[in-house]
Amino acid sequence: MKQPTYEQAMERLSVITEQLENGSLPLGDSLKLYEEASALVRLCNTYLDTAEQKIVSLAESEDAADA
Repeated sequence: MKQPTYEQAMERLSVITEQLENGSLPLGDSLKLYEEASALVRLCNTYLDTAEQKIVSLAESEDAADA
């Protein structure tokens, strides 16, 4: 299965949150959704960490060029 983009992962997290907050799912289904959500949160954090590293690297490159 193809890894979702950040935006796709966030959208899926939103859907999962709504389903879990509804409270009408059986426990087993809720646990599966929670596990999926946990994996999506880790994925989103990876995307954000990577973006932050790129921004820091670009800022450092600009600072070096200005010096």
